[in-house]
Amino acid sequence: QVQLVESGGGLVQPGGSLTLSCAASGNIFSVYAMAWYRQAPGNQRELVASLSASGSTNYADSVKGRFTISRDYAKNMGYLQMNNLKPEDTAVYYCNAEVSDYLSSDFYWGQGTLVTVSS
Repeated sequence: QVQLVESGGGLVQPGGSLTLSCAASGNIFSVYAMAWYRQAPGNQRELVASLSASGSTNYADSVKGRFTISRDYAKNMGYLQMNNLKPEDTAVYYCNAEVSDYLSSDFYWGQGTLVTVSS
């Protein structure tokens, strides 16, 4: 069984920074693509950033130049560095990853971590 656990959320002032972490654990053969999504109250879940197995990245227009997605392959960890945060970045952030468990691959979600940007 595979689990994704996010951490690093919290309250930050506008203009501040946070780094979110996503730890993959369990019966893992390999972690392929990873992505971060967010969902604000009353809104649908949206893609924030993605990192393919080949290393290519993709960002939502609203976060380009401010957020950076990265990962540590050896530790099965993913990260989202968020700079110059704005109140509209307030949301629950979810990690999503394609993980192989020796038999097959599937996409998994973490439980989410809340980011609140407010003065």
